[in-house]
Amino acid sequence: MQNGENVIEFENVKFSYPGADGVFAVNGVSLEVKRGEFLSVIGHNGSGKSTLARLINGLLSADGGKITVLGLDVAEGKNSREIRRRAGIVFQNPDNQMVASIVEDDVAFGPENLGVPREEIGKRIDWALKAVGMEEYRHSTPTRLSGGQKQRIAVAGVLAIKPEILVLDESTAMLDPKGRREVIEVVRRLNKEEGMTVILITHFMEEALLADRTIVMNRGEIVLAGTPEEIFESGEKLETYNLCLPRITEIINTLNGAGMKVDNVLRPEELAKSIAENFKAKGIENAVSEKAADVEINSPHEWDIEVKNLTFTYSKKSPFATKALKGINLKIDDGEFFGIIGHTGSGKSTLVQHLNALIRLPQAEKGYRAKKVKKGKPAPVLPKITIGKFDLANKKTDFKALRASVGMVFQYPEYQLFAETVFADVAFGLKNFKKNLSQEEIEKAVKDSIEIVGLNYNEVKDKSPFDLSGGQKRRVAIAGVIVTKPDVLILDEPAAGLDPLGKKEIMELLHKLHKEWCRTVIIVSHDMDEVAENCTKAAVISNGEAVICESPAKLFAEADRLLSLGLDVPLTSKICSELKTYGVSVECDCTSEDFAKKIIGIYGGGNA
Repeated sequence: MQNGENVIEFENVKFSYPGADGVFAVNGVSLEVKRGEFLSVIGHNGSGKSTLARLINGLLSADGGKITVLGLDVAEGKNSREIRRRAGIVFQNPDNQMVASIVEDDVAFGPENLGVPREEIGKRIDWALKAVGMEEYRHSTPTRLSGGQKQRIAVAGVLAIKPEILVLDESTAMLDPKGRREVIEVVRRLNKEEGMTVILITHFMEEALLADRTIVMNRGEIVLAGTPEEIFESGEKLETYNLCLPRITEIINTLNGAGMKVDNVLRPEELAKSIAENFKAKGIENAVSEKAADVEINSPHEWDIEVKNLTFTYSKKSPFATKALKGINLKIDDGEFFGIIGHTGSGKSTLVQHLNALIRLPQAEKGYRAKKVKKGKPAPVLPKITIGKFDLANKKTDFKALRASVGMVFQYPEYQLFAETVFADVAFGLKNFKKNLSQEEIEKAVKDSIEIVGLNYNEVKDKSPFDLSGGQKRRVAIAGVIVTKPDVLILDEPAAGLDPLGKKEIMELLHKLHKEWCRTVIIVSHDMDEVAENCTKAAVISNGEAVICESPAKLFAEADRLLSLGLDVPLTSKICSELKTYGVSVECDCTSEDFAKKIIGIYGGGNA
């Protein structure tokens, strides 16, 4: 759809935030984007990607250079309204974009401000909500939606203004796999069929692959540019810019290092074909690998978690009543690295908030009194949660001690930070839960926690947590929870919004804590590869119910069922599925390492 006309031009653009001491967030960037182009932008957290997005429609003003959007100079204030009408931006955090108390009013806000006729606004609301799969929530209140649902509404609100340029700043980071596919599908259709120019800022490499062109940013500069294939072939260069290789590239490198000649491809079906060709050239047909062994957890069961008949309704006895949980039954053994997955709005976050009594069971509320059972009627089935020695259905339980032992890191870490300094923020929980510590003991514990999450204690301890990057905030939030050394650590989307290297580092940190002193780690995640690579077991939550609880190998073997539930399967599962069409059956534990091991074993002259 590109016709050669530039719709965005950056000429040696520079920008620095106040108090940045001369460090430029965007440093001498020159860039041209053509009409109808699909451009993906990747880079580590803090590389300047989001700043670039905000400069495009004048939310930030450049310190130097020139920016032209659709022929209009962004620096001229009179052009701001016209530029924002024609160049829409969707942010990473949907709460930054919510303006109304009802979903349809929120989606209508942009078109109304642009003077679109009322009849046309109604059509646009219908179209935009359908495009993101949120029609049934038209009359809902945004504050009662999940993070992923809010994000879909934010995307719909920008689509409703029908911009010529659409900028998505990590806009799919909090969506479930189905929601992510749907939004990207809508964006691709608008790009291909209606010629909309798309700039997609993303940490999902599979999304970047869909673009016509990709740029890589590092420390405010564009350091690589080309087709996605050209960018991801640059391997080692990406790593020098704090980006990880795509998982598929790492698998290919491992296979080639073992003597195979696998093509440098970027899609699972292409990799399956190349592997099959290697087998065929060696005369290997109808190959079968050994079965993947289940991981056994040798647990003392001191900290087992058991959830029975858990139900929960938001805004009970109101017109906005929403049943979030519908009788959850779940067992998490002491010692697990446990995953919780499910579609947006399935009840995952509501479930984990019960596990450290942020949401209390009815029986544990101070004013609770058991209802008298009418003669001849069965007694009501009450929910029950036990975590180790703690009975969460008992109002006499020491909930303060529970929260010291069961730590929680929320979906948006910035909501968990509140103090003037990083030190004060991290120390808060420790002082609250362990009042007998000396100042020296507190300082040592805070220093250890800050350093274990990969931050320099002396550099950050006196800084405001709100002056840190998103990735650093995430680490401070984790430090503030682990400072009490909880036996159970719960993290709601711990790696969402982080660059690939940041995700890898967070997971390595969690495994380190799990190995050293944290008995059980529970992560809520939309990333199936993240669950496959890290979890010993995982539960699928769908429409408020726990429908599956298995090891990743068994869980992801049910690909069709997971897809029907709005989820996805890991990369290795997709490759294994494709390999079956070539007569190759590979049973692995869904990790990249085990998959590569099984393939190399078959290629080496027998089953792995």
